[in-house]
Amino acid sequence: MNFMSDSSRHQRRLRTFNVIDDFNREVLGIDIVISLPAGRVNRYLDKRVEYHKIRVDNRPEFTRKTFINWAKSHGISIDYIQVGSQYQNRYIERFNRIYRTKVLDLYLFNNLEQTKKITKEWLTIYNTESPHKALNNMISIEYITLK
Repeated sequence: MNFMSDSSRHQRRLRTFNVIDDFNREVLGIDIVISLPAGRVNRYLDKRVEYHKIRVDNRPEFTRKTFINWAKSHGISIDYIQVGSQYQNRYIERFNRIYRTKVLDLYLFNNLEQTKKITKEWLTIYNTESPHKALNNMISIEYITLK
């Protein structure tokens, strides 16, 4: 899981909360909003999937009691990467780079709704048509069915 920031054509700031499955590279979701407080992150995760372990960096959103207590209440262990060791969270960092170049840098968004619409369309393609070298050039859906 990780966060990104961008802005609309009208210089309105937006934040994204990107969640991927390290095992099969499937993007589980991207929440796109103006602000991402810990409570919203927790509610977003509640709607996504069941976790056993979450790998995150040491950003304040992931080190606050709200998030830590949420994880404990769901029986989830938190795996914090070492400060300055982005390679430990390499799958989400790589995904963020792809999302930045294929979506965020490619369009001048007018509003959040447009950003969400284009992101959703791109995510469908990413999850169902994009092969991953780490998965022997299979797409996420194919890899899931094999395991």
